[in-house]
Amino acid sequence: MTEPAIRVEGLVKRFGDVVAVDGISFDVPPATILGLLGPNGAGKTTTVRVLTTILRPDEGRATVLGHDVATEPDEVRAIIGLAGQYAAVDDNLTGRENLRMIGRLTHQPRAVVAERAGELLERFGLADAADRPVRTYSGGMRRRLDLSAALVHRPPVLFLDEPTTGLDPRGRSDLWAVISELVSDGTTVLLTTQYLEEAERLADDVVVIDGGRIIAHGTPHDLKAKVGATIVEVRLADAANAQRAATVLAPIGPTEVAADGRTVRLTVPDAGRAVLDAVRALDGAGLVPEWLTVREPTLDDVFLQLTGHRAETPADTDDAAVPQLAAARSRKRGAA
Repeated sequence: MTEPAIRVEGLVKRFGDVVAVDGISFDVPPATILGLLGPNGAGKTTTVRVLTTILRPDEGRATVLGHDVATEPDEVRAIIGLAGQYAAVDDNLTGRENLRMIGRLTHQPRAVVAERAGELLERFGLADAADRPVRTYSGGMRRRLDLSAALVHRPPVLFLDEPTTGLDPRGRSDLWAVISELVSDGTTVLLTTQYLEEAERLADDVVVIDGGRIIAHGTPHDLKAKVGATIVEVRLADAANAQRAATVLAPIGPTEVAADGRTVRLTVPDAGRAVLDAVRALDGAGLVPEWLTVREPTLDDVFLQLTGHRAETPADTDDAAVPQLAAARSRKRGAA
């Protein structure tokens, strides 16, 4: 049986009296992508910082390719790449100079560094801008350069902490393609994200984390199957009609009025019969929807069912503030 590229066993990390990571365990097989999914402040970034030797665990054990992150940090650093939420590149250097500098810092042979920099710049679509200062790069270009820097020394294991934060849809799609290509070439990736679509698109396996604890673990398909239902969404003319529709549809299955106040989500086990029942019920109540759609559950639906709330938007908070966020959670739990 193949040993996991990353193994985490009972990992705990505290900040004072606050437990930011609370006894999590998981394995990541070689040449796969694990998506660590959760809202800001859930403990994702803290987990990555422990696995990349930036922080020491307080309890538990974690290994990367068999090397213990606490007792063999130098060996771990030599075999991993890390790209964080914000591009860690020098604005005053060119793209090529940034990669050459990283090559020297990771002790790559001087004769190899220039060739490797050129190869990565070409691979990530940055060859035409290679000799321009990074301060002239767009956000997407900076993210691609940051990922290139993490790959200069050809690490077999790559940690990506919310790599597409701040990118437009095209930039995210381009970066997804690059990540998939890396895994096809044999790289193991641990990806933290709060984009449900990102986890669904990329991950072979998903760990859902909330409040520093794992609340679900499985493939995207397995997690969606836990909802075990089809989602019928009905858009009404205004909030008052949406509330009426939710009441009318409640006998058919669980209903929820979305954040826009006008869309009602109905969860049903049998799409065909339920749609007919929903249409009849709405018609009987004199409610005419603006539109009605039927879809399979997404990871967002799974997250809502598991936690009782939807994943926060990327602009809400920063996981770097884990101690403060966890303290707020602790106070809230104490008040309850």
